Amino acid sequence: MLNHILLGIIQGLTEFLPVSSSGHLIIAQKILGVQGDGIAISVILHLGTICALVIFLFKEILKTLSNIRLITFIMITTIITGIIGLLGKSFFESLFSSPKLVALALLITGLVLISTRRYINSTKRDMLDVQDAVTLGIVQSIAIIPGISRSGITISSLLYRKVDKETCFKFSFLASIPAIIGAVVLEAKKIDFALQAGFANFSAGFLASLLSGLFALWVLKLVLDKSKLHYFGYYCIAVAVITLLFI
Repeated sequence: MLNHILLGIIQGLTEFLPVSSSGHLIIAQKILGVQGDGIAISVILHLGTICALVIFLFKEILKTLSNIRLITFIMITTIITGIIGLLGKSFFESLFSSPKLVALALLITGLVLISTRRYINSTKRDMLDVQDAVTLGIVQSIAIIPGISRSGITISSLLYRKVDKETCFKFSFLASIPAIIGAVVLEAKKIDFALQAGFANFSAGFLASLLSGLFALWVLKLVLDKSKLHYFGYYCIAVAVITLLFI
């Protein structure tokens, strides 16, 4: 159970902090020697983080329900992510067993995050457009690759398009809700198998990911407000190097 709690904490922190939750889970499972279906474990813990996200953004979610324009943009993002994700499902899943590939993807994430230093404080806009939604859909699908941080690459891409930090944060995570739910639905059979194999363990992991996810969302918003997103880039590169050398 302790291993699953640790994995839950790692999932909760890394799902929202821009350091790749799937990448960290693969590396952590390798270190902890956790056996079983890595995809199923990842999806169970994603249930905890989706609950954390709904709790943290509850007021924004209610506002979004009456904003047809924003709902349309989220639908565009979700459709693009879904199409690319389904077409590349087998390929993406094949990457979930290789810590070395994860490390290379973490290097890419790190470089993207470090690059935000150049434009994070430039003139910004708070109105999204269709191009923002399309861009987010494409980069969000790329983030299916373990080691590519979904929050990191989506927020960075919106910052690059000169969207203000507050809007980047909200739209990135609002648009992630359908994507995460979709991933859970697609892996429903594996979730059933995982729960039957160890309900108490996965329940503990779920709760750990929920609580740590709430904390991570608060930290990320604070760091983004202070324009220090690039700090996470150095961390990603450090983890990647350590993984390549020792794991």
